[in-house]
Amino acid sequence: MNLIALFPVLIVLAMVVFSAIKVLREYERAVVFQLGRFWSVKGPGLILLIPVLQQMVRVDMRTIVMDVPSQDLISRDNVSVQVNAVVYFRVVDPQKAIINVEHYYEATSQLAQTTLRSVLGQHDLDEILAERDKLNDEIRVILDEQTDAWGIKVANVEIKHVDINESMVRAIARQAEAERQRRAKVIHAEGELQAAEKLVEAATMMGADPRAIQLRYMQTLVEIANDRSQTIVFPMPMDLLETLSRKMASGVTLADEARGTGAGDAPRAEPPRTTGS
Repeated sequence: MNLIALFPVLIVLAMVVFSAIKVLREYERAVVFQLGRFWSVKGPGLILLIPVLQQMVRVDMRTIVMDVPSQDLISRDNVSVQVNAVVYFRVVDPQKAIINVEHYYEATSQLAQTTLRSVLGQHDLDEILAERDKLNDEIRVILDEQTDAWGIKVANVEIKHVDINESMVRAIARQAEAERQRRAKVIHAEGELQAAEKLVEAATMMGADPRAIQLRYMQTLVEIANDRSQTIVFPMPMDLLETLSRKMASGVTLADEARGTGAGDAPRAEPPRTTGS
């Protein structure tokens, strides 16, 4: 009868012993409270708690991947966009994460949403689209500073999607097309400038020696001779045209030039011919 009476007591003692034994995984820590006051941080492995007097709260020390919901915001240039992001953080101080903030995950999520809207609202749409690395680092620094008192370390922040309406997409496409046309015109103008500089340099070098001009003239004639077109434009040097114009103005013809006589020279008398008897 005594054993039967002690059986419930033994069961209660066994339950108390089992409740006092806790096993924590490698990535878990236990924040232990004794009579409501912080006692210590224990783990991982096997830990013993005093039943009724001590309670514990498990804390996961692994990196948490938190998806920030899509946020509606207006950029600095008054463009309405929707942006979502992902935040990577982990608990580095379990005591602060449990004591200094209620539900550290929800607190970090709300802080990430407000910080995302605040930071991106200070930049233009072009900066949001083109400078994501800079904005990611700026958001991460702000979150890390704010969550330091909660014992949380923000490792990384990544902006995932930037959604804009269709009309703005078309406007951006037109802007990009205009920018490409502007660059093409600038490149063409720079090419014309370089070509003009080279032509001036070549003209200066050829003008230093008249023989170079004659060689270029003969090369042009060879190129014209190889052309299959029926119409041939014969280039005339400018100095030759000036020389001809001066001689024509003085009355010297090409025939006189060939005979070696001028306009004022008398024709040569032919010698008398003798005839046989």
